[in-house]
Amino acid sequence: MRDQKFFEQEAIELLKTIFDPEIPVNIYELGLIYKVEITESFNAIIEMTLTTPACPVAESLPAEVKDRIKSIDGINEVFVELVWEPQWNMDMMSEEAKLQLGML
Repeated sequence: MRDQKFFEQEAIELLKTIFDPEIPVNIYELGLIYKVEITESFNAIIEMTLTTPACPVAESLPAEVKDRIKSIDGINEVFVELVWEPQWNMDMMSEEAKLQLGML
């Protein structure tokens, strides 16, 4: 049976297919996703940030996240919250992202 953890993992895998248009790394490995939660009623709650408040995809990226997560069969509602605390910095990137960008 598919449970909340299953859906959380599926959501994370989908988030790994969304790329920041200015940095060739997916938004999950980039550290832009702060929280992925699937509630008992199978609603998805995503907390995310952007590299800067002036990011050119500030309107489109959260909408793309919502649309992608909503495409998971079994997810009811999707709530994407754009947050600015803690402020994103390069230390939030995964080792994989840093390797991709030649930072390690």
